[in-house]
Amino acid sequence: MPDTFKYCPLIYWTYNKSKVLDLKENEVKDYVKKRYGEIARNTGSCGSSCGCGCGPSSTDTAMQIGYSKDELGNIPEASNMGLGCGNPTALASLKEGETVLDLGSGGGIDAFLAAQKVGETGKVIGVDMTEDMIQKSERTAQKFDHKNVEFRLGEIENLPVKDNSVDVIISNCVINLSPNKEKVFKEAFRVLKPSGRILISDIVTEGDLPEQVQKSISAWAGCVAGAQEKNQYLATIRNAGFKEVNIVSESNITIDISQELKGKITSVQVEAYKSRH
Repeated sequence: MPDTFKYCPLIYWTYNKSKVLDLKENEVKDYVKKRYGEIARNTGSCGSSCGCGCGPSSTDTAMQIGYSKDELGNIPEASNMGLGCGNPTALASLKEGETVLDLGSGGGIDAFLAAQKVGETGKVIGVDMTEDMIQKSERTAQKFDHKNVEFRLGEIENLPVKDNSVDVIISNCVINLSPNKEKVFKEAFRVLKPSGRILISDIVTEGDLPEQVQKSISAWAGCVAGAQEKNQYLATIRNAGFKEVNIVSESNITIDISQELKGKITSVQVEAYKSRH
């Protein structure tokens, strides 16, 4: 993965132009759901994915954040929406027969990649709270006859998944969007098997962000305002019960925002285990 990203991970925004609010959890979720519903419905139009205008294609963006040409060539094109901040499947060491859960599965890019690695004896479950994303990924799965992939409508804070049923959890630039990250990781811990593990790509901050950024509704949807400080993020995972919480790789993100935020936003890939014997 490159040392820096040249393109925005999701949505272009400038905090001094965005609406500043005293945000409530339900307001954040409603806005994020609405914004990503729009992205799902409008994929294919110029600037519809990350909102940076007529910039790089979804393929270019995906390769910039760690996907290979071979990987992108072996999955349905519609699943690649140019979203994300890493390639969690590349680092998750998935094995045949495993059950994988993708938190915030979006168009399904990581779910379809994981499905190839776990094979016919394995299973991949994608969970997303946006109906348009679920409908889009389900249509793609049906069109290409992916029988070991299932998409479920639900919130990552309240997973529609049984206790101790998943081998591996992956997620790509989604947990930062949640107003309750503690609950997300507790839910992840609940559904994992005792030997289970997580590999998460996400956005964190280097130090605290200005208050007006933290209270910006568009900055939440842009994967910035909801990002935790890096050490706090790792502590949240540990507090949920996970062991051996480690950053596998990290890269500073350069996005088209105010100079004040340069060097403060980082993409991390974090690995952790429910237990180690």
